[in-house]
Amino acid sequence: MEISHDHIKLTSSELSSLFGSYLNNTLANCIISYFLEHVEDPDVKPYLEYALKLAKTQTGIIMDIYKAEGHPVPVGFTEQDVSVKAPRLFSDEFMLYYVQGLGSVGLNTYSVALPTSSRHDIREFYTSCLKSSAELFNRSTNVLQEKGLYIRPPYIPYPEQPEFVHKQHFLAGWMGEQRALTSIEISFLFTNLYRNTLETAMLTGFSQVAQSKAVRQYMTRGAEVAQHHSTVFSKFLEESNVTAPVSWGVMPTTSQEPVFSDKLMMFQAAALNTAGVGYYGASMGGSPRRDLAAAYGRLIIEIGELAADGANIMIENGWLERAPSAPDRRDLARG
Repeated sequence: MEISHDHIKLTSSELSSLFGSYLNNTLANCIISYFLEHVEDPDVKPYLEYALKLAKTQTGIIMDIYKAEGHPVPVGFTEQDVSVKAPRLFSDEFMLYYVQGLGSVGLNTYSVALPTSSRHDIREFYTSCLKSSAELFNRSTNVLQEKGLYIRPPYIPYPEQPEFVHKQHFLAGWMGEQRALTSIEISFLFTNLYRNTLETAMLTGFSQVAQSKAVRQYMTRGAEVAQHHSTVFSKFLEESNVTAPVSWGVMPTTSQEPVFSDKLMMFQAAALNTAGVGYYGASMGGSPRRDLAAAYGRLIIEIGELAADGANIMIENGWLERAPSAPDRRDLARG
């Protein structure tokens, strides 16, 4: 990709997106490199290789942009943050779900980065990132389906005709008989159940290999919170007689040998918390039933408390890399 900025500086939005993209891609580079050392299924390996190629390519482009701007390159994550020769911690199935998740997260992240970017070269970059994320998601989803591992959202009968809401009971949910879930509400509940099931597996694995006692305890707590949230979503689906067929082979092995640095695992956990708040916020906005909205609000608070404790651990250990920030004019005035 040719980088041309015509002396137009990067905006705060572009600096924010590039910073986040750099950290996330260097994180993916470490995790997928480790996966490639242990994957056994020849059908899964090509998708890990493709994901690693994308992460390295995008990291290289961002580095070139930083250098052209005279901007310091973030530290991110390096080979010092992963021991690729450590024993297997996750199954091939989990690796494939993780790659699919990278594609899904990329689609969400880059769809925000693109419309908030101004410079032509940055927009071109995020346009290509969106295309590659869609390709990664589609490829990994295809192989999940081919291998019988893909978990489809629940089916519901087709409506016989268009309908309009005529009763306020449509918004009810605090007490008494509740209406059945809409397809939109079901979609949100299933997606959040899906995410939290995978998150439980990942954080459980992290809890086994973390070196710091504080980080081990944090990962255990995070896995318990994710499991609790999964139970909440399952209950809402079951109450409307909607079956969510979740059958996974993704729990970690019993290995306790360190694989990733505590810094990397805390950043990954923080990224999951951030994504969770975003998904729950969208779910709240798309769920007219009051009991659903209240549940999402409560779960957002739980994630917020977890995220704050995680941030404190990262700050105490000097692991929280700061995004580019506006100058503190008051400090400057004080000399």
